[in-house]
Amino acid sequence: MPYYPYPKTNFRPHRPVRSFRDLEVYQKALEGAVATAKNIIPILKAQDYPLTKEMLECSLKIPLWISQAHSARFEEKNGLEMLEKAMGLCNQMAVYLEEVRDIYSDELERILLEELIKKYIYNRRKLFNLYKSWKKFEKIN
Repeated sequence: MPYYPYPKTNFRPHRPVRSFRDLEVYQKALEGAVATAKNIIPILKAQDYPLTKEMLECSLKIPLWISQAHSARFEEKNGLEMLEKAMGLCNQMAVYLEEVRDIYSDELERILLEELIKKYIYNRRKLFNLYKSWKKFEKIN
């Protein structure tokens, strides 16, 4: 067995965050919004899904709230409130996608929907971790 001077861990240092575009949660939210707009919405329009517009707006608002929260993260409560809204929208998108999966399972690729649902739930969890870390920073000041 080879000798390692440091124990093996899964720890990887993160790149420094210089803007909201460096946040992983923003990148994943944008990915989900693009996938929804390109792959899901055109099919739903053809099927006359009643919540197509709301679903598109919801997916597009998540990256927006994350970017605004990053700008307001040092203000009192504003950044945290915006992150809460983004987390709520992630939950809302998961519900929309589950409804679509169950109603239009024959027309849509079920695998694509499952992947998107997992992405939004994962992103919601990551947003909560970011929320907790920003809250810690608030307590320090």
